[in-house]
Amino acid sequence: MNAIQQTKNFIKKYRHAWVLLYGLIYMPWFVYLERRTDVHYFVIHSPLDDYIPFVEYFIVPYLLWFGFVAVAAGYFFFTDKKGFYRLCAFLITGMTFFLLLCTVFPNGLNLRPITFARDNIFVDLVKYIYATDTPTNVLPSIHVFNSIGVCIAIWRSEALKRRRMIQWSAYVLAVLIILSTVFLKQHSVTDVIAAFALACVIYPFVYAAQEKKATKLSHQPI
Repeated sequence: MNAIQQTKNFIKKYRHAWVLLYGLIYMPWFVYLERRTDVHYFVIHSPLDDYIPFVEYFIVPYLLWFGFVAVAAGYFFFTDKKGFYRLCAFLITGMTFFLLLCTVFPNGLNLRPITFARDNIFVDLVKYIYATDTPTNVLPSIHVFNSIGVCIAIWRSEALKRRRMIQWSAYVLAVLIILSTVFLKQHSVTDVIAAFALACVIYPFVYAAQEKKATKLSHQPI
């Protein structure tokens, strides 16, 4: 088999990579939202936020989120095209809703500590995140929403149902990531609740409706 044919086969096998082009929409839009200064931001706050302490050690699962989502997407991309499409449909729908909401309803936080009780590498990492990520555009939390989306995809995967250790490890990491958003004061409890609510709204359309459609087709007479 020559190189041209191999290239054609590779492109055909992984043509679902077109979904990743969504990044060309999401990133410029998000950067615009982060940099705009001519709007009034509605401050998101929950009374529960005042009872949650700042814990810099949660920066570890917070940063692991990036790898968590990327590895999960990569796994489904190479092993389960249907699962990949569903995961991406779930994430893209929620992320687009997030962009639209933050565009028409600018929001932000006033929770970040000004001073820190300790001076260590974890605090340094938190300071770096604070410097690169503004406390705006927080509702709903994408860290939380995408973690939920990955967990749903892993839970629905027939292949991963036989690998309980991987599943439960992912669930534990997702819980730690979700907790990290509030313990690092990157998000309000309100943002977390909104992410769960959004996931509950989107789930039936991406998974339940598709499952119902597949079941209906399988029962049609040949």
